[in-house]
Amino acid sequence: MPPVYFIHLSDTHFGPTEAYSRQGHRSLPYARHVIDMINRLPLRPDFVMHTGDVTTHPTPEAYALAAETFAALEVPIYYATGNHDRSADIHRYMKMGPKTDCQEDTNTLSYTFEVRGWRFLVLDARGPDVIDPRGLLSPQQLDVLRREATPDGPPLTIFTHYPATRLNAPWMDANMLIYNGEEMHQALLPARGRLRGVFFGHIHNSTQILRDGIFYCAVASTFAGFSMWPNEEMIKADHDAMPAFNFVQLLPEQTIVQQRPFARLAGEPVRRPAAGNSENLED
Repeated sequence: MPPVYFIHLSDTHFGPTEAYSRQGHRSLPYARHVIDMINRLPLRPDFVMHTGDVTTHPTPEAYALAAETFAALEVPIYYATGNHDRSADIHRYMKMGPKTDCQEDTNTLSYTFEVRGWRFLVLDARGPDVIDPRGLLSPQQLDVLRREATPDGPPLTIFTHYPATRLNAPWMDANMLIYNGEEMHQALLPARGRLRGVFFGHIHNSTQILRDGIFYCAVASTFAGFSMWPNEEMIKADHDAMPAFNFVQLLPEQTIVQQRPFARLAGEPVRRPAAGNSENLED
């Protein structure tokens, strides 16, 4: 089976204008810079996967700016719904590569696609606003997962926005996980022999977890980081974290994730809060 290469990026947080900033950084210049880097890679990836939070506030202006920006990519791109997104808006505004929708409802963004015999599943874990920023897989989405996560079949890779399993970071574990993530994990177990990874965003932090033989992998945000140390009781901006995307290699015998951090852009100084002041991180 030939290898598949893809780019994993997440949490671009487009605003309604080019001047929009979050955590002291303008998100748009970083998105443009990432796209330029992807287009200049020495090896052309098969696709780009964006695991959600395309925007911060799901307005037509923000999605129009995102769609215009990602149109510069020279390879297909796919999206998962983040807690700051709306599935119907991604369906409406964001062009994607060939796919097969798992549910006809445009309020759900769940689909499969295949590349040279490798199978990919995107799950929509965006729940009602009242549980935000936590996620929730609907009964229908769990049914989709169980149908896909069987012992037999082609190599399978899964994408969603939210982490399904604990991160050993108190605030993150209390506020950012999929509510029924344990049910998701149990549904994945029958497929672990063919499962190549579960890739997610949301936590703005490059993190890998291995549990029961299942590899979970989060990518850093393209422009702003969160810290998640085991002794932190409150979410904090990580101003020392570098923005990044991941280059993922799916080989017949192994999965390789290469983190691609990059330096802060000129003219984008780090803004650190004054002592005793907290930041509005707009989760």
